[in-house]
Parts: sequence; C-alpha cells; structure tokens
Amino acid sequence: MRRRPDFENVNTSTLRRLDHAWFARDALVLSRALLGCYLVHERGPDEPDSPPRVARIVETEAYRGPKDLASHARAGLTRRTRTLYGEEGHAYVFFIYGMHDCFNVTCGGAGRGHAVLIRAGEPTAGFAAGARLDGPGRFSRAMGISRRLDGHDLTANPLYLCARTGRPRIDVTPRVGVAYAGEWADKPWRFIDAASSHVSRPPRKAVGRG
Repeated sequence: MRRRPDFENVNTSTLRRLDHAWFARDALVLSRALLGCYLVHERGPDEPDSPPRVARIVETEAYRGPKDLASHARAGLTRRTRTLYGEEGHAYVFFIYGMHDCFNVTCGGAGRGHAVLIRAGEPTAGFAAGARLDGPGRFSRAMGISRRLDGHDLTANPLYLCARTGRPRIDVTPRVGVAYAGEWADKPWRFIDAASSHVSRPPRKAVGRG
C-alpha cells in the first residue's frame, strides 16, 4: 500500500480557513469530512520566530450525543460537558488517565452534544523530525493543546481548522477503548485515512469490545 510522506509539500499560507457553517452537521458526517483537513496552532508572542504547528488530520471518531453511551454527553449538561453541548465549531478538550488532554471538535448545533475526537495527525509544518501525532494524547501534546483551550472558537486564532487539499481514501472501524459502552462500542464510527502511516494502531482487543 502506498503511504504518504511524513511531511507534505503544503503551502500553509494558501490553506482556506473553515467557517462555523461548515461544522453544522452530524458527528458521523463531520468525522469523514475532517479527514485530510489541517489543524493550525500559531505560536505565542514568547515564540516570535517559530512557525505555526500544522497537522493533517488522519484519524477521527464520532460521538453522537446523550443516547451514545460511549459519549460524555450521556451524563447530560454538566460543568465538564458544557462545551460539548455548546455551539458547533469549538474545541472540547478533556483530561483522561491523569496524563492526557484529548482534543474534540463540537458539531451539529448547540444542545445536541455531538463531537468528533481527533485521534491522529500527520506532522505537516512546525515540528521536529520524527514528531509523533498518533493517538489522541500524542496529538494534543504535539499540537500544544491543553484544557486551557476548551471552548475555543476553531475559526479564530491561535487554533483553527483549514480545508483539505485532496480527498483521502477512508477506512472504517469500531471506536477504540469504549468497551464500557456495550453495544455502542461496536458502532463503526472510527474513520482513518487508509494511506497514512500516522494513524494509531491499537491492539485488536482494544477496538470496540474485541
């Protein structure tokens, strides 16, 4: 199988920033649409000579509101899920296992509790050679995303999403590490760019309920 190079020849200055209307769709639809899109995180004033970090998204998972027992939305509107239940096109960032921040994109409209988890990306610009963005924890860490960005508008600086420049070949699997969700763990709601070598490769037993 042909694999994509670690660093694409992409002119980041020509990328088209996405607007709020683009995110106003079901998480299943957005999960596919986000594959191949670019996430840009501009460096702060303390790093004036550093280029922005740019990653091409290659792995996503859909979480579809309170009926989805794998979603945080199942708990209803709480302090933790306030952003998840908010307007589309915002960052929902949560902390797991006492060590990882996970980055999600809200979608579908306020009150629905839909979001897409970004599980992996390809380093496109602004990273050291060998940077790894496979897995949601590594992705957030490499992109400099933490809970301080929870609720951030993803159409605005310093963290924003841009349209893809090509159409990926998409493979579909169950979601990873959600066995607690019963039959919802078997939903084929994980989407990967089949040509990318940067998608996460979990053990078979960690996919769905095994």
